[in-house]
Amino acid sequence: MNERARVALCPGSFDPLTLGHEDIVRRALQLADEVIVAVGHQPSETKRHLFAIEERLELIREVFANEPRVIPAEFQGLTVEFARQRGASLIVRGVRTAGDFEYEARMARMNRALAPGIDTVYLAADPRHVFLSASLVREVWSLGGDVAPFVSPPVLRALERRREGSG
Repeated sequence: MNERARVALCPGSFDPLTLGHEDIVRRALQLADEVIVAVGHQPSETKRHLFAIEERLELIREVFANEPRVIPAEFQGLTVEFARQRGASLIVRGVRTAGDFEYEARMARMNRALAPGIDTVYLAADPRHVFLSASLVREVWSLGGDVAPFVSPPVLRALERRREGSG
């Protein structure tokens, strides 16, 4: 993108990428010329992930294959530092509940103190996805439930391969 392009960063774990995540990313494209979907991770993480970083990046590529302005990336460390490195002026976060907003507002204030030139934009979750989270999808999937209504076809195929033991 040219030097005047507006770049937005959508950070998260995306484990797995849900329809709620997709909606936020697609709406972020209305605010920016390029949206970096940034899979964050820390070497010290003890949380067990369903998909490895590389798999999550590939799923983002597949889901947004027809949208060249969506750029998958991984990062470690501070979100605002990664945003600065990539030239992002916006961090886009989806919020589902008042609790989400309270948490995100604290993070945004800290990020603003660390990087005054980077703003945080909140997008309210689509009512169809307000209950949806990656952890809930993982739980339903792990208990044998049907998660097809909550993820796109590439993610569902990856989950089915994982269940069959070949992915």
